[in-house]
Amino acid sequence: MQSHIKELAARFYHETVFVRQHLHRHPELSFQESDTASFVASKLKEYGIPFKKDIGGHGIIALIEGNNPTEHCTALRADLDALPIQESSNESYCSVNEGIMHACGHDAHTAMMLTAGRILFELRHHFDGTVKLIFQPAEEKLPGGALEIIRAGGLENPKPKQIIGQHVLPTLESGKVGFRTGAFMASSDEINIRVTGKGGHAAMPDKFTDTVLIASQIVVNLQQIVSRFASPLMPTVLSFGKIIANGAHNVIPSEVLIQGTFRTFNEEWRAKAKEHITRIAQQTALAGGGNAEVHIEHGYPFLWNDEFTTKTAQKSAIEYLGKENVVELDQRMTAEDFAWYSHQLPACFYRIGTRNESLKITSDLHTSTFDIDESVLESGSGLMAWIALSNLEI
Repeated sequence: MQSHIKELAARFYHETVFVRQHLHRHPELSFQESDTASFVASKLKEYGIPFKKDIGGHGIIALIEGNNPTEHCTALRADLDALPIQESSNESYCSVNEGIMHACGHDAHTAMMLTAGRILFELRHHFDGTVKLIFQPAEEKLPGGALEIIRAGGLENPKPKQIIGQHVLPTLESGKVGFRTGAFMASSDEINIRVTGKGGHAAMPDKFTDTVLIASQIVVNLQQIVSRFASPLMPTVLSFGKIIANGAHNVIPSEVLIQGTFRTFNEEWRAKAKEHITRIAQQTALAGGGNAEVHIEHGYPFLWNDEFTTKTAQKSAIEYLGKENVVELDQRMTAEDFAWYSHQLPACFYRIGTRNESLKITSDLHTSTFDIDESVLESGSGLMAWIALSNLEI
């Protein structure tokens, strides 16, 4: 069966490249992926794969039924959305949508899963069970398309026994894949703090509230959460990336806005830390004669890779790519809404390398120069199909 998969992945390679480049040329933001979904639906129809659309927004779910389709169901997932980044590229497939770019590889994820689905559909008379393909919108924006897929019943009828996700990794050499069991990626919450007070002339600070100073002290004081409240054994990040104090050289504004992110790997500590953030911010503001309103947007949970499911996928990758092309990965403080699935089903989220220094493909994710070595589209689509079939045999 493995040789058949490799043969089909090679046969469909140019189509996979076409799909990836089309999606890359026409990116759409989270919750706006209508044209992307229409294109994916057209390809599924062309390949003969039955599907349902408009699931949890612009999501699409396709079912590939083998012999005895109720015997076992396994799921594969790819994401559809792009990022609000202006692309810096002279490639023919550069984004034509101003200020929008596939800078996180979702175009490649979708292209590879479409081809994996096409391979499995070709081989459907040679396996038992059902493979569910989940083309998910809105990975990049809270509350995340995965949660909307779950709420819409996307993990039911049939319910998969496990779910697999694949994501590009530009720091890993092209042709290699990486796995990690257990807690793999962090939870992510968005911190919003509004500091208020009586603004006024900067030359008379005794008559007004120095909201800028208060905001500065809040940012500094909140670092205690990581250095003194978090266990040294618990990875924790609290970072602030945006402060808006719209005053002037000689004007203290009546309002300062602070935005940041909090990330960790434990739900109990996550909840406690958010209590600390609120308390410290409010008490710091009061000590300076102002007020602080704290709004924390609850984001994605941490991503948990089930040990058995991940080890099974890793074994399949070794069989398909060779042991020398399969590596162990470190934990990451980045977040992924695939995490929602990992708290519902046994899950494996793994990374596929796309770095090729000889082709000068080295830019990181979420950058205006991001690109991939397209040779991975063949191995990546075949690997997804092989892992799916391996799961059906468990």
